[in-house]
Amino acid sequence: MIIFENINKTYSPNSFALKDISFKIDPHEFVSIVGKSGAGKTTLIKLLLREENPTSGKIFFEEQDISAIKLGNLPNFRQKFGAVFQDYRLLLNKTVFENVAYAMEVMGGTDFEIFRDVPRLLEIVGIEEKADNFPQELSGGEKQRTAIARALAIRPQIIIADEPTGNLDPYHSKDIINLLKKIHELGTTVILSTHDKGVINGLKRRVITLREGEIVRDEQRGRFIL
Repeated sequence: MIIFENINKTYSPNSFALKDISFKIDPHEFVSIVGKSGAGKTTLIKLLLREENPTSGKIFFEEQDISAIKLGNLPNFRQKFGAVFQDYRLLLNKTVFENVAYAMEVMGGTDFEIFRDVPRLLEIVGIEEKADNFPQELSGGEKQRTAIARALAIRPQIIIADEPTGNLDPYHSKDIINLLKKIHELGTTVILSTHDKGVINGLKRRVITLREGEIVRDEQRGRFIL
C-alpha cells in the first residue's frame, strides 16, 4: 500500500532531515514509528501526506507516485488518511457532535448521513453521552476520542496518530491505544508516531526506529530502543 523508496529530505545543504529511507507498509498493518525529537518522524508524516516533497526518492501509495498528484487532486488523496494529533485540534465553538459532523460536511456528507453516522462513530469511541458537550468540558482522553471519531468520519483507509497520548496520563493513554487497536482490528491501517516507551513495548507490533534521519531498526515485534 505504502512504499518509501530511497527518500532523502534536506532543508539546507549537507543537513539531512531524512536520509536514504526505504520501507513498505502493507494494507491493514499496525506500524509504530519512534525516535528522539528531531529524528525525522514529523517530516516522514508530512511527506506521506504530500504536505512537503522529498528532495530525492519516491513515495508510492497504491502504486501511485504521490509526488505526481496534481494540486487539484490532493484533497481527494488526503481524504484517504485520518489524522490524530497530540493537541487534538478540535473546534472550540462546536460540540462533540458538531466537530465530527464538520468533517463529514467538508466531505459533502448529507444531513441524513451525518445524523445516521455521527452517533455510531461516537459509540465506537465510547463518548456517545458527550455529544452535546464542548471541548472545554471534556477530559484529555475524551478530547482525543473525539479527534479519533472525527478522523474516522471520512472513512479513511489509514489512521495516522502523531503522538496521540502525548498530553494524556497513563490511564487515558492506555484507553486511546486500545481504541487504535480496535480500529485496526476493524481493518484500518494504523501508523503510530510516539515517544511513549510503555505504549510501544505493550503493543508488540512492528516498530520502525529513526535516528538522525535514518532507519536504524525495523522489527516485526519491536521494542522501544533508541
